Amino acid sequence: MKKAMKKFEEITKEELGAGSPIGLELAGTEEDLYYHMATDMLEHILANNEKGKNTVFIVPVGPVGQYRKLAKMCNRKRVSLKNVWFFNMDEYLDEKDVPIPVTHPLSFEGFMYREFYDRMDEELNIPMNQRIFPKPGREEEIWELIQKAGGVDVAYGGIGINGHIAFNEPPEEEVPVQAFAEYKTRILSLTRETRTVNSITAANGYIDYIPPRCITIGMKEILSAKEIRFYLNRTWQKGIVRKILHGEVTSRVPASLFQNHPDAKLILADYVAEPPVGQLR
Repeated sequence: MKKAMKKFEEITKEELGAGSPIGLELAGTEEDLYYHMATDMLEHILANNEKGKNTVFIVPVGPVGQYRKLAKMCNRKRVSLKNVWFFNMDEYLDEKDVPIPVTHPLSFEGFMYREFYDRMDEELNIPMNQRIFPKPGREEEIWELIQKAGGVDVAYGGIGINGHIAFNEPPEEEVPVQAFAEYKTRILSLTRETRTVNSITAANGYIDYIPPRCITIGMKEILSAKEIRFYLNRTWQKGIVRKILHGEVTSRVPASLFQNHPDAKLILADYVAEPPVGQLR
């Protein structure tokens, strides 16, 4: 694997991705990125519908702007989602490992209904039993249902400030890469970095509002996808994207394992490709 000759913060926008086994694409503005993601999802659905096959996606809540666009496209073009499976990546849990209520403003399940399922024309919508959310006590069902549906076509998502994918946080002590790649759906605690960043993006910095625990689809499920397409739209992702593309493969940076996948790509809003360090203001 080719390593960056520079420090991560010195890698320029033009140098970003050069020599990395992970594909890289710049998508323009933040809105362009959401449109790119919605279009990519639609194209896979249309191709599989034409073949009479299921479409199986692992999907995130973050990025979020793609779902309204996808619903609008499907409704306008009369695209049936009856053979589509959505496996949501994760969900917040309270301190007793109970999922937060669907009515909670931070509920990922509630978000999916508000932003996508409730916006789809019912005759086109994904059937209820194909809208999969990870639940405590039913962790093994995720892998089994993925196999039943035919395997994951595409794993979509975003990336945390510490390189987490879904809520697969970096372990406190480094885990061998092969063992980390086998982690399946499970419950774990959120790191303080994740809770801090999520509080900024979702609660105006009120970290006490961010639940301490979560359930997440595992590395195994994500890495089993035929294609991996992760979208970066936050300015604070400028540093971690350089570690993912040009650093070593390590459980300390979970998304770095994409380097071992045959078809992984990061799609960035143009500003995320800029170096992370500038002048003090």
